[in-house]
Amino acid sequence: MGTVTIGVSIAVPEPHGSLLQQRRAGFGDAAAYCIPTHVTLLPPTEVAAGRLPAIQAHLVRVAHSGRPFPMRLCGTGTFRPVSPVVFVQVVEGAEACDRLQKQVRDASGPVARELQFPYHPHVTVAHGIDEAAMDRAYEELSGYEARWPCTGFSLYEQGADAVWRKLREFTFGSPVVPPQAAAPAERGSLPTH
Repeated sequence: MGTVTIGVSIAVPEPHGSLLQQRRAGFGDAAAYCIPTHVTLLPPTEVAAGRLPAIQAHLVRVAHSGRPFPMRLCGTGTFRPVSPVVFVQVVEGAEACDRLQKQVRDASGPVARELQFPYHPHVTVAHGIDEAAMDRAYEELSGYEARWPCTGFSLYEQGADAVWRKLREFTFGSPVVPPQAAAPAERGSLPTH
């Protein structure tokens, strides 16, 4: 049956997702349109294709125990020099993301794995491009802000063409949205100079 490469993430909703994807492409990141804009919960992980039903059942359980929470992005950060990445920071919702990623990777589940680096929720806007373009991404998005209520997460599979495609969405079991997360989604904003 072979193997597949999967990932689990929180999709950055519209219009924020497309805007950040376009900006990523504009900085010269060739992978921009292969990767939906997201906050990672499970990094790319190779699994036996036959394990997908068990993985999906596990993710249903994780989602069922979850509840919506506010997400807010603001400003930029970088993992340089350790890793050639510039990102938009998750300034609200990071603790909830951390709890979720631990549940997804739980040792008793079908996708238990160690991480290469400590978990740090973020939205990548430049990866593996030249230093000048990385600096430009860091500066130009430093004033970016977006917020939305996070109501679930998704399972993705990477195709042979390197494009990540959504296999399934998982909505949190609790319909209760905390008041601070219920505010209407704002349009992502960039500073004006």
